Amino acid sequence: MTDALADDGKLQKMEVDYSETVDRRLPECETLVKDGKLTEAVESLLSLEKQTRSATDMQSTARILVAIVRFCFQVENWEALNENILLLSKRRSQLKQAVQKMVQEAYTYLEKTPDLDTKLKLIDTLRTVTAGKIYVEIERARLTMTLAKIKENQGEVAEAATILQELQVETFGSMERKEKVEFILEQMRLCIAKKDYIRTQIISKKVSLKFFESTAEEVQALKLRFYQLMIQIDQHEGAYLDICKHYRAVYDTPITKDQPEKWKEALKNAVLYLILAPYDNEQSDLIHRISLEKQLEEIPIFKDLLKNFTTKELMRWQQVCNIYEKELKQGSDANPATGVFSDTEDGKKRWTDLRNRVVEHNIRVMAMYYTRITMKRLAELLELSESEAEEFLSNLVVKKTVFAKVDRLAGIVDFSAHRDPNEVLNAWSGSLNELMQLVNKTTHLINKEEMLHQFTS
Repeated sequence: MTDALADDGKLQKMEVDYSETVDRRLPECETLVKDGKLTEAVESLLSLEKQTRSATDMQSTARILVAIVRFCFQVENWEALNENILLLSKRRSQLKQAVQKMVQEAYTYLEKTPDLDTKLKLIDTLRTVTAGKIYVEIERARLTMTLAKIKENQGEVAEAATILQELQVETFGSMERKEKVEFILEQMRLCIAKKDYIRTQIISKKVSLKFFESTAEEVQALKLRFYQLMIQIDQHEGAYLDICKHYRAVYDTPITKDQPEKWKEALKNAVLYLILAPYDNEQSDLIHRISLEKQLEEIPIFKDLLKNFTTKELMRWQQVCNIYEKELKQGSDANPATGVFSDTEDGKKRWTDLRNRVVEHNIRVMAMYYTRITMKRLAELLELSESEAEEFLSNLVVKKTVFAKVDRLAGIVDFSAHRDPNEVLNAWSGSLNELMQLVNKTTHLINKEEMLHQFTS
C-alpha cells in the first residue's frame, strides 16, 4: 500500500489497487482514439478515474490523467485538452501527485502547439490549474516565464515584467538555487527594460552573493549576468564607486581571468569608475589596493592615470587631456576604448566629472602643503576662475574632505584648522616634556663623558 495526498492536504492510504484494471483499459481506449472515438475513450477513463481516486490509488489515477491529456494531444483536439485539464484538476479530493504528473505532461506540449493562440490558451489553462498550489509551483514558474517571453517578443515589455514579478521564486523550497537565480535575473532584466530601476534594486537584494562563490562554469556565467545588470542600475544612478566594485567582481571571476580581452576590459572600467568616484575613505582605500594589481602592468596608460591620483602632486588638466584624452575616448589597437567616455550625453558628463575629480585632487594636495594662500593663486594653480575655485573649495569643505576658511575681503584661504585652547596647551606641555627629556639625556651623556675622561687620564 502507498500513501497519497488529497487536494485538501490530508494523507490517505490506498484502499484498492486498480493497476491491473488500468493496464487493461488503457490499450482499449487507445484503440478507440485511433478509430476517432476520443469522447468515448475519455468517458471510459473518467469513470475509471473516479474509482481509482475514491480508492486513493495515486499511481493509477496519475496514469489515467496523463493518458487523457495525451489522447487529446494525439488527435490535436486542443479544446478538449484544455477542458479536461480543468475538469480533472477540480474533481473532489483529487490527488496532488496525480495533478502534478498531468501538469508536467501537458507542459511538454507547449512547444508542439500549432499556433500562438493555441499556445496562449494552454498556458492560461495550466496557470489557472496551478494557481495557489505549492506542489506545482515550479511548473507555474516555468509557465509564467514562457508567457513573459511571449509578451516581450510582442513588444509588451511592461506587461511581461508585471507577469514575471508575480513570482516570488525565492520562497520556492522545491526549486534549485540556480534556477531561482535565473528567474530573479530575468525579473531584473525586464524591470530595467521598462526603466523601473527602484524595483530592480529591490529585486537584486534577493540574490545571495555567496551563491556566486561556486567555481562551476554555469554559476560563473550567472554571476557575470548579475553584475552586468547591477552595472546598468548604478550607471543610471551615477554611483561610480559601486560600478567600480561590480567591475572588480567581474575581473575576479575565474572565467573572465582566462580571457585577456575580458579581464583587461573589466580592469580598465574598474580603474576609470574608481577615479570618477568622489573622494572618501573607502574610495581612497580601494584606489591604493587596485594600484597594487600586477595585471595593471599590461595596461600602462591606466596604471599611470591611477598613479597620478595616488601621488601627492598637482595635476595640470591641460596635460591630462594631452596625454590621456585620445586614449580614453577613442582607444587604440592595443587598448580598445571602454565606452566610459563615449560621445554620448552620459559620456560627456563623465568627462566633466573626471575634470572635477582632478580639481578636487589638486585642492587636497594644496591643503597638505599650504597653510595660507591667496584665492588668486589658488585659482591659477587650479586653472579656474576665482568664483569656480571658491565653489569647488566650498563643496569640499561642506563634505569635510578638507578644512579651510576664506577671507573674501582679503582674498586669502586659510587651510590651518582652528585648535581648541586645551589642545594648544596639551601640545605645548607635550613639547616641553620632550625638551626636558632631551636636556636630561644630554646632561647625563656629558657627565658620562667627563667621568670616562677622568678615569682614562
